[in-house]
Amino acid sequence: MSDKPTPPADGECCENGCEPCVWDTYYEELRLWQEEQSRQQKESENAE
Repeated sequence: MSDKPTPPADGECCENGCEPCVWDTYYEELRLWQEEQSRQQKESENAE
């Protein structure tokens, strides 16, 4: 199981509309982490 992504620290976002923003990257990593958690949960339920 991988660790949950850490949100950007205060001041990491420069608020200049960068593409991708550090927040875009964080939310994508969080989405992938959540999918992984759901998949692992389903696998553990099926193993029982």
